[in-house]
Amino acid sequence: MKLNEIIIVEDNETMRLGMAESLRREGYTIYEFSNGPDALSHFKEKAALLVITDLRMEPMDGLEVLREIKKINPESEVLLVSAYGTVQDAVNAMHIGAADFLTKPFSTEELRIRVKKIMRKIEKDQMINKLREENRYLQEEISHGYKQIVGGSAPIQEIFNLIERVANGDSTILIEGESGTGKELAAREIHRKSKRAACPFIRVNCGALSDTLLESELFGPEKGSFTGAVRQRKGRFELADGGTLFLDEIGDVSPAMQVKLLRALQEKEFERVGGEKTINVDVRIIAATNKNLLKLIMENKFREDLYYRLNVIPIKLPALRQRREDIPLLVHYFLDKLNDKNTKIKTISDGGIQLLSEYSWPGNIRELENLIERLYVIYGANKIPDEMIAHYLGNARSITTNFENMDLEDALFAFEKNIIVHALKKADGVKNRAAKILGIRTSTLYYKIEKFGLLK
Repeated sequence: MKLNEIIIVEDNETMRLGMAESLRREGYTIYEFSNGPDALSHFKEKAALLVITDLRMEPMDGLEVLREIKKINPESEVLLVSAYGTVQDAVNAMHIGAADFLTKPFSTEELRIRVKKIMRKIEKDQMINKLREENRYLQEEISHGYKQIVGGSAPIQEIFNLIERVANGDSTILIEGESGTGKELAAREIHRKSKRAACPFIRVNCGALSDTLLESELFGPEKGSFTGAVRQRKGRFELADGGTLFLDEIGDVSPAMQVKLLRALQEKEFERVGGEKTINVDVRIIAATNKNLLKLIMENKFREDLYYRLNVIPIKLPALRQRREDIPLLVHYFLDKLNDKNTKIKTISDGGIQLLSEYSWPGNIRELENLIERLYVIYGANKIPDEMIAHYLGNARSITTNFENMDLEDALFAFEKNIIVHALKKADGVKNRAAKILGIRTSTLYYKIEKFGLLK
């Protein structure tokens, strides 16, 4: 809906033409109708932010038009005019939701003043709604909190150097790496160091949403576009305008949704769900995945053109086992964070650090952070004992199996089953928590539990 579009509903042709001409001279686009039903038919197809309607009309009076306008689009404002206006008429109109009530005869100057006043209110309301939406997303970001990338090893220093080189451009970036390696942290660091740092960093977890919900989150719905869409809402592309849009788990996007996403990335334009107006945005795209997209392309599960659109600047994050010298730094970093939140200071001995440094960490940094927090919470003494660390790591290692006499398919089946059993034990049987440990969706975990016969 454009701010300069106005619908006029007036059965008196002379009055209607006069109002229309006066407002056109002010730069407004005017749509004229002589009765309510025709005006509402147009409004359903092309809503306007302001409707000016006469009160006494046939076959539908102005109050009926007002009620229907508010049902179709509550954000639209209505100015009622009447030659027979009474105080009670004005009260009734305001009670239903009219923005103003104007009694005939009135001058063209008075009409222009009233319309400008309503338009200023509409602009103010739009700004408030925009700020409210942005605030909702910013609150999500604040609650998430900023975490820095920690490390001094050669592999992570290469990542730091690459981030410095690419941060200030606008090229699309694809971050690849195993679950728990810090892909989102890298994306946030790129944004923080970029010329877009003052604008929003907006994150979308593509793997956690169905096609319908993902489309709505990305592009925003028009009012009534689906059940529950009670009002027009900005999508994350719009909210990220001027800033960075982080598309996490891009490898989980369905082929059908990939087509829509490709167009938005190529043209930097889209339509809201159920809408017709094309919206242009200026966003930098950073995508991330823990999947092999080239393999998915070969399996016809990921579009090759989308891959090359995303993979302008590739960043491959190393697994924690490939940067073991960073493990002591990470352990102390996580301990310091926990110590800052608690009155009791806890430490880990050099022997414990050595044990942690020798472990393979299939869950990477996320698994390490979860373990440090678990040990911190459940052990009461100031120094977390080596025996407890060894006990945990021994249990983790026990998931390995003798695969010597198995073919590849059986070995993979047994290994994956053991990994899931171990994750469920770590999560005390809570499947949502186990799914987070594994870095997969809860629905995927339920499927695998059934596949491996782990249902109880």
